[in-house]
Amino acid sequence: MSSATVKSGQPSALAEFWYYFSRNKGAVIGLAVFVIVLLMAIFANIISPHDPNLPYSTMQKAPPFWMEGGSGSFPLGTDAVGRDMLSRLIFGTRFSLFIGLVVVTQSVISGVLIGLVAGYVRGRTDTVIMRFMDIILAFPSLLLALVLVAVLGPGLTNAMIAISIVNLPHFVRLTRASVMTEREKEYVIASRVSGAGNLRLMFKTILPNCLGPLIVQATLAFSAAILDAAALGFLGMGAQPPTPEWGTMLADSREFLQAAPWLVTFPGLCILITVLAINLMGDGLRDALDPKLKRS
Repeated sequence: MSSATVKSGQPSALAEFWYYFSRNKGAVIGLAVFVIVLLMAIFANIISPHDPNLPYSTMQKAPPFWMEGGSGSFPLGTDAVGRDMLSRLIFGTRFSLFIGLVVVTQSVISGVLIGLVAGYVRGRTDTVIMRFMDIILAFPSLLLALVLVAVLGPGLTNAMIAISIVNLPHFVRLTRASVMTEREKEYVIASRVSGAGNLRLMFKTILPNCLGPLIVQATLAFSAAILDAAALGFLGMGAQPPTPEWGTMLADSREFLQAAPWLVTFPGLCILITVLAINLMGDGLRDALDPKLKRS
């Protein structure tokens, strides 16, 4: 789609979005990588060559196929108990994307609702909510997540709850700021004068005009959730063995860093590539949804 097409007529919203998104080549590459990761997660049962939790006692710490002693049956080698690394990495995409989706969904829904109330109602309610959010932000995010998981108990579910709470203030503050900007604009005043109730003003009039920055923040929170879950798994407070989660795989393999470095390298690369792809997508979404960047 050329710039002339944009100027000559009114393109659809989707076509306009893709025009500005595709101008960021890094975002397009990130989107392609993310689609590949998503397809791996969906079709993990089909493309995985082995059961991710099935150990082969005679193939413990087998190297990748291109190294001496490697086997084509286990292209990326096996871990310390003989489980296929490739299969575990593929199934790990399911857990990482699931964690990101659940955490972002919980944080967005809770944060948007609380931020709407704080930004629209103002007064003492706003003060109480924002001081509570400030208290959460005062703690380092990973430390707070560790404390919450220690209280709730180790496990994937509790880790997702803890990460959701840690990410909550970012959505509350962003929603509140957007609502405070929009609530005094003419279209909101016109709706109020025409008799629209508070709930209608909040959810149908103001909220749709605040979605742009929230979508970008949700994308970045998705990658942050994957990193935090991997960190908790690495520290033994997230997903528990034998779950094929990338952070847990790193924790299980750290003692073999020198003897079998591929056991640590491959999960680390999966985390790096996935998080980088999502962050690049976030940059593209910012370019496509920010009116100021469009004008420039």
